[in-house]
Amino acid sequence: MDLGLKGKIALVAGASKGLGLAAAKALGAEGAVLAICSRDEAHLLKAAREMESQGMHVLTIKADVSNPTQACAFVKNSIDKLGSVDILVNNAGGPPPMAFEDIDIDTWGSGFRLNLLSTIVMIKTALPIMKAKRWGRIINMTSVAVKQPIDGLIISNTIRCGVIGLAKTLSKELAPYNITVNNICPGYFLTNRVYRLADSIAKENEAKPEDVIAEWERDIPLKRLGNPEEFGSLVAFLASENASYITGTSVQIDGGFYRGTM
Repeated sequence: MDLGLKGKIALVAGASKGLGLAAAKALGAEGAVLAICSRDEAHLLKAAREMESQGMHVLTIKADVSNPTQACAFVKNSIDKLGSVDILVNNAGGPPPMAFEDIDIDTWGSGFRLNLLSTIVMIKTALPIMKAKRWGRIINMTSVAVKQPIDGLIISNTIRCGVIGLAKTLSKELAPYNITVNNICPGYFLTNRVYRLADSIAKENEAKPEDVIAEWERDIPLKRLGNPEEFGSLVAFLASENASYITGTSVQIDGGFYRGTM
């Protein structure tokens, strides 16, 4: 299926590895021109080389999106060098697992800047171009935790819900400009971050990370963790013309982990 993304300019934050990289690869495979950022320059360049070897056009910009100035600069520099922006994928790593009473105010502030303020800043910077073109796709990577809170991830459970409220409100404001705003809520995927989470939980319980992952798999109806490529496919679809009537939604991709009906 041709998703109509050839030549579209896609900005993907936090794309040096994990789900961000999967999203960039999926968009690039459909012919989108990419700008990717990460605070880890070595992994960023490695990711770019891999995608360029597959014939993708990739611009790399080192940026820590938890810093509002750098988040803004990522979008501005991408637009300056590529000439425009059609697709914006807001992505950043998640806050660390912690118990509520162990979290100080500075840590709450860091989580806010990482997962909510970064999204606000990047959208605000990209919007003038999208509105002028009267076309755009904004996709926010959140977590299934916005629908079903995950034990130990209270910062993520709390702050990512702000992204959902932001997106729902913006989806109405931007609809007249043919700009869609959607959220993707991934469950457990085979990424380094998820393995680190499993390792953290395992240490607290004197277990092995593999045991924690096996327990997660038992709680997932499909009995496995997701592959990042499956996540990337959903990003590419929501960025496409085929998804032009989908906006203001929060779509979980979690193997059935979420138990709610909505």
